[in-house]
Order: sequence, then structure tokens, then C-alpha cells
Amino acid sequence: MIEDQRSPDRDDTLAEAFRSVAHQLRRISVESLAHWEVSPSQSRALRTLTRHGSIRLSELSEHLRIAPRSATEVVDDLQAKGLVQRQPDPQDRRATLVAVTEHGIEVGQAIRSAQGTEAERLFDRLSATDRAHLARILRKLRI
Repeated sequence: MIEDQRSPDRDDTLAEAFRSVAHQLRRISVESLAHWEVSPSQSRALRTLTRHGSIRLSELSEHLRIAPRSATEVVDDLQAKGLVQRQPDPQDRRATLVAVTEHGIEVGQAIRSAQGTEAERLFDRLSATDRAHLARILRKLRI
């Protein structure tokens, strides 16, 4: 029997395969964060602060696309772990900046390394050519 290439099942299968791989990557990420007792949202905040340097909470919430109240909770948790610190904004005494501590930089690097190693294990199932094609396709789909 010849399969219809335009079948709705084809799209569902592709979407489901994509969701499955995304789920695997999220699971890998969560598992690698457990060692440091850091949540995925805390990891994203740490990565954002490392990339952008000292920024206001409102700016952090914009980068993370979360409510300012949620950003405050994430920063509170990171500060309790010694990974970030609040400091006065020299431009506006009423405002506070959030910055990564040296310990936060070390933990962030360790997290990225662990997640990268685990993700590489997943993608090692692909040939170099397939990896290049997948990277090109994902860049095209990225918003």
C-alpha cells in the first residue's frame, strides 16, 4: 500500500517526534541541574545575568519573559544560594541591580558543561551530516 505523503498523520508524527526530543532535552536539563539544586528558571536567570552583567529586576523579567514578581522569587532563591547578589544602582538610588557572584559564575559554567555533555550524548546518535542538517533546520524554525 502506498502511503499518502500529505496525510495528517505525517505532520502529527513529525510534531510528536519533535516534542519527544524536546522533552528528552528538558529532562536532561532538569537532571543535570539537580546536583546544584537549581531549577530551570533559576538556571535561565543565571545564564541571562552572566551574559548581560548587572541588570535591574525589571530588565531580567523582560529577558526571561516572566512577571516581575516571578523574577523577584527567582533572584531571592539564587541569592539564598550565594549565586547572585543585589546591589544599588549607581544611576538611580531607588533601583537595585542584580549581579552574578563569582560562585554563581562557577556554578553556571559547571551547569552549561554538564548540560552540554548530556545533550551531546543525545545528538551523538546522528551522523555529522545529519547534525549539520538538523542545526540548519532548527535555526530556520527558531523565532
